[in-house]
Amino acid sequence: MNATARLPFAAGIANPGIAKPERHGALSRLADRRLLKELSYIDGRWTAAATGGSFNVTDPATGALVAQVAALGAAEASLAVDAAHRAFAPWKALLPQERAAILRRWHALIEAASEDLALLMTLEQGKPLAESRGEIAYAASFVAFYAEEALRVNVESVTSHLPGAQISLQRQPVGVAALLTPWNFPSAMLTRKAAAALAAGCTTVAHPSSQTPLSALALAELADRAGFPAGVFNIVTGAPAPIAETFCADVRVRAVSFTGSTEIGRLIARNAVTSMKRVIMELGGHAPLIVFDDADLDRAVQIAIDAKFATSGQDCLAANRIYVQRSLYDRFCTAFAERVTALKVGNGLDDGIEIGPLMHEGAVGKAHEQIGDALRRGARRLTAERPLPGPLFVAPTVLADVPEDALILHEETFAPVAALCPFDTEEEVIVRANATEYGLVAYVVTRDGARAERMANALDYGMVAVNRVKITGAPIPFGGVKQSGLGREGSRHGLEAFTDLKYVCRDLT
Repeated sequence: MNATARLPFAAGIANPGIAKPERHGALSRLADRRLLKELSYIDGRWTAAATGGSFNVTDPATGALVAQVAALGAAEASLAVDAAHRAFAPWKALLPQERAAILRRWHALIEAASEDLALLMTLEQGKPLAESRGEIAYAASFVAFYAEEALRVNVESVTSHLPGAQISLQRQPVGVAALLTPWNFPSAMLTRKAAAALAAGCTTVAHPSSQTPLSALALAELADRAGFPAGVFNIVTGAPAPIAETFCADVRVRAVSFTGSTEIGRLIARNAVTSMKRVIMELGGHAPLIVFDDADLDRAVQIAIDAKFATSGQDCLAANRIYVQRSLYDRFCTAFAERVTALKVGNGLDDGIEIGPLMHEGAVGKAHEQIGDALRRGARRLTAERPLPGPLFVAPTVLADVPEDALILHEETFAPVAALCPFDTEEEVIVRANATEYGLVAYVVTRDGARAERMANALDYGMVAVNRVKITGAPIPFGGVKQSGLGREGSRHGLEAFTDLKYVCRDLT
């Protein structure tokens, strides 16, 4: 990787050189303890760091130790690329039906282990267990979808424009694909990338976030059981900088797929281009949610709750800027604040929890910075402080009358903090909603069909949700415009991103 564009080094990676302390008591709830892995998975083998180093994975709700995971580096990342490169030709040569059969077995194993996978996710990520179960189902859906798409990679044809010639088009796998996944959706973001690449005939080297590696390692254990050949699916844990830099520098890696912040995405894209790799980026979001005065109030409030507070607000799809037409604004503020006050905060393992901890201290500090800045600039706080169960929790917060110059209206908010703003006209709110470098998703709530269509056309976003929140899924092309990403994931387009189009022209004379 270009030394002028270094990636940040994750905190907490070290070689402690001490005996393993007591583990999280909830690990006793695992039905299959073999799903708790602490070594990387390279070339079909569980692999420790050459240095013996490891890093702690802790429960953000309690600080309790969940696992000590191998801290690999550049040397092991290169070994993973070696393995994936060796495995590529035979994997590509398999019949699509054979690749599909392995993916189907992986899907069945994920579904069978869903409760254990959800438990591991909550322990390392902190999201409520109900949300973790939903993510595992979401992750499994990509494997099932791409198992079927593997059979339909080549469906395009062109009628020859040349006399005496026959034209054919073929989609062929690009080669080794590097997958860099985030901590907020540690299972779904891996399967969305990996299942598409594997179905296309690529082999993969993946680096999960060092804050949430256990979900990826558990999926690797299930992939091993499903019968993926050695080297086809590899997981390399450790600090992101040396691993991602190795992947980007190696010319044998032909595609890099990254989900994370726009800032880090720019660095990865800058370095990947030196070897002309395919780059797929799912980056930051700063979603507007626009509520018109013809909306049903109760439904609008529920949509706003769901769009803002899923994953405790730690979601690139979160509605960070909530614009409400002025004649409905006061009633919406009152009803919304009442609902937010009722949200249950606590350990994601407990029943009924809706808001869990944030992932790290930096996120907590950023949330308080944005709240304080908005209040100093004249915003009103509609929700009270409340006792919190730990240092990584932030109380669900509603800020009303947030001025346009407040930080929270210009920076991505990864916390349970909602900013409410009144607006008067459709034309005005379109300008305000589009006034951002991000362009991932926008939400519109209205009962006027013509207005909904106008808004969908005018909003400069890759995805627009009208009168609903849930829009994602395996069949849809997920992605944004502007600084929110490059390319699409999910759908047929997600598979095509891992292919090259070959054109063959045969003379028939």
